[in-house]
Amino acid sequence: MRPTGRLHLGHLVGALGNWVPLQGQYDCFYFVADWHALTSDYSDTTQLTSFAYENVADWIGAGLDPDASTFFVQSLVPEHAELYLLLSMVVPVPWLERVPTYKEQQENLKDKDLSSIGFLGYPLLQSADVTIYDANLVPVGEDQVAHLELAREVVRRFNNFFGNVLVEPQPLLTTFARLPGLDGDKKMSKSLGNTIHLADTADEVKKKVMQMYTDPKRVRADIPGTVEGNPVFVYHDAFNPDQAEVDDLKARYRAGKVGDVEVKTKLARALNAHLEPIRERRTAMLARPDQLKEIMVEGSRRARVKAQETMARVRDAMKIVYR
Repeated sequence: MRPTGRLHLGHLVGALGNWVPLQGQYDCFYFVADWHALTSDYSDTTQLTSFAYENVADWIGAGLDPDASTFFVQSLVPEHAELYLLLSMVVPVPWLERVPTYKEQQENLKDKDLSSIGFLGYPLLQSADVTIYDANLVPVGEDQVAHLELAREVVRRFNNFFGNVLVEPQPLLTTFARLPGLDGDKKMSKSLGNTIHLADTADEVKKKVMQMYTDPKRVRADIPGTVEGNPVFVYHDAFNPDQAEVDDLKARYRAGKVGDVEVKTKLARALNAHLEPIRERRTAMLARPDQLKEIMVEGSRRARVKAQETMARVRDAMKIVYR
């Protein structure tokens, strides 16, 4: 995850909630992508490290265990940059230009100058991030599949030149890929300001929920409303464990027999019940900054051992070993 701000419900649903159960099945590597943050936020790095610490505290709050998985910081494992550089020697520029999110991000972030080599090359850096750990599987949402497909093509091209050196990763699709924003936008995004943060207080969560976008055609409670695609009900499906309550709300909403206040109040209650233990663990972790730093530094040390093994193999295959 890029440390460009506080984590929100979109991160919890699209990534963290899917990462937690993987810890018992795989040897997992989770990292703070601080170099990736620089690809779009290079003009102001004042909060980068503080966001990195907060993000890792959020991971632990959500249930990730640094003893069961490897937590590390990208910039503390410089071999990522070396592999990125070596991969860039064989990857054609048009491969990077055709990644769907390249033009999409330029369109969405017009207030930022994204004409840099770093931004163009970030999918290739992602390829290095994955392949340096011989990753067989990468948990991704559907919107990230194109990036992983690029990584697979990069591996095939590299191996075609230098032998069977790198492992071709496969996608492990997440189950609930995307939450809409509070404003009805198709994606919850820090840049759009339509988020509920994992660190928000119970009162802040309730206030944001009560302001959520619903069915714009439903101007009174006695008018039948649309449930499908309605952000409030998408959130109920994601976070309200009381299926009977959700089904009842949907039925009455469709029939024009329930007001938005009741629907939102029950959503806020369900969200806060879900978030409270996360907030507690997050707060406890941030209260121990030395332990948090040690988790990140020690995890980076372990990650670097693996990365160095891969780079020794890569250099040997490319015949750039000087003995």
